[in-house]
Amino acid sequence: MEARDLRVSDAEREHVGELLQRAVGQGMLSLGEFTERMDTALAAKTRAELNVVLVDLPGIQLISEFTPPPYPDQPYVSRPAPPVPAVVHRSPAPPPGDVIRGRMSSVSRTGSWNVPPALEVNTRLSTVTLDFTRAVMATQVVHVTIDDYASTISLVVPEEATVDLNGVETVGGSATNKVRTGPPIGPLHVVVRGKVRFGNVTAKHPFGTSIRRMFG
Repeated sequence: MEARDLRVSDAEREHVGELLQRAVGQGMLSLGEFTERMDTALAAKTRAELNVVLVDLPGIQLISEFTPPPYPDQPYVSRPAPPVPAVVHRSPAPPPGDVIRGRMSSVSRTGSWNVPPALEVNTRLSTVTLDFTRAVMATQVVHVTIDDYASTISLVVPEEATVDLNGVETVGGSATNKVRTGPPIGPLHVVVRGKVRFGNVTAKHPFGTSIRRMFG
């Protein structure tokens, strides 16, 4: 089998993503081209498919060919099996149907919409509004996982709610929390994690909340 037909790993896809981000910073790619190539890289299964997004970028080294490790010269020695790694407990992934997707579009959840315990926001060059002020909550704590490129994401929460943005990683973007961080002492606590690339995520109260406080 040729090296170009070998399967690629998540680490190789992540490495290509970093190279594309560097190309944007150097002016070789626009944000639109960056988003298209990232979608291609994330969907790539072989090295040939992955290298397509890098081939016309000067100074970018393609994914190297696979070289099998050499066999040892010494005779084979039986060794005990390595210990089984401890199980790491992670938060469950959002169930099917709880994924909000946007590609160069405007997405909103407002009014009395049903909020599941976990949400995934998967967006590219979009405007997303999640308004929890009149939403129907299934649990007190809602987990939101973000995977975004160059979008604007707004989380609008009631005055008594709290939001935790500490788990958000930003690359050329921002995460701004304009509400209380926690702990979850009110009826709603939103925990946000994930990655925002060249976009922004903001947690805030509805428009006019500060004015009502002043005259309330």
